[in-house]
Amino acid sequence: MLHRRGFLAACTVTAVATLCTLPGAFAQAADNWPSRPVRIIVPFPAGGTSDIMGRLIADQLGKVLKQPFIVENKGGAGGTIGAEQAAKAPADGYTLLLSGIGSNAIAHGMTPKPNYDSSKDFIHISQLESGPNVLVVNPSFPAKTFKEFIAYVKANPGKVNYGVTNASSGHLAMELLRQTAKLDMVGIPYRGGGPALTDVLAGQIPTMFVNQDAVLPYVKAGKLRALAVTSEQRNALFPDVPTVAESGFPGFTAVSWVGLSAPKGTPKPIVDKLEAAMVASFKQPAVRDKLEANGFVVVASNSHDYTSFIKAETDRWTKVIQTAGIKAE
Repeated sequence: MLHRRGFLAACTVTAVATLCTLPGAFAQAADNWPSRPVRIIVPFPAGGTSDIMGRLIADQLGKVLKQPFIVENKGGAGGTIGAEQAAKAPADGYTLLLSGIGSNAIAHGMTPKPNYDSSKDFIHISQLESGPNVLVVNPSFPAKTFKEFIAYVKANPGKVNYGVTNASSGHLAMELLRQTAKLDMVGIPYRGGGPALTDVLAGQIPTMFVNQDAVLPYVKAGKLRALAVTSEQRNALFPDVPTVAESGFPGFTAVSWVGLSAPKGTPKPIVDKLEAAMVASFKQPAVRDKLEANGFVVVASNSHDYTSFIKAETDRWTKVIQTAGIKAE
């Protein structure tokens, strides 16, 4: 698991001034940006992977752009509260969003929908990373491989339970697998991935999908068995674990991801500076290696590619959600 201590330095600053909006001054302000601290809204509570990624981005951008970047945690409603606040913030480059699969893709397939539109209300600057979900089972589960898992579930329709944290990437990964492989399984709802994982470890439920960084210690210790990963390629931390795609379901992917976005209307010179800083920062070997050591795949994409990626993810998960009939809690 990632830990903030030793990985990121805390940023503590005092906000100063406001952006000048007199005629002719805005372009100059954009050229001089940033001239004061910038906040990054992380739409989840402190301490989780999203928070750590947000602080990593803040740390790296602060070094490159020579101003403090401050993380502000605004959790709740699957990330949509913080994302909505960012969407409605002034488009001056001084409020940014840690965008991700939950708040900027999955949320748009849910009912009710969020009070913002990722395709209309944001400029997506750069995708930082992606990470696969891992299908894990309690060691007592009869299936030893992914193909055995599929065969066992099909031979026991309606009898295999799995852990569900509503609308999480792991939940959607399992729904996509159920739809793709035509599996009859029973979802057991949990308020958070931690309690669900605890019950898989204890054998109360046999299986679930979990993000790779969260499950790695238990797989290494033999407390869980990893059967498949949901990325296009095998993950370096699970080299002997096949992908779902190579195991009979070509094209299957279900990864978690985060990146950086800004309110629509943010001046292009600011977006260009942020994009260049993201790409330069996260392609540095020292930074990339720290992320890869925890199973993340560094993307560091440009704005065009990140925008296209989010559109594709929104379409993919909206279809899965509507087919499964998943509603927001």
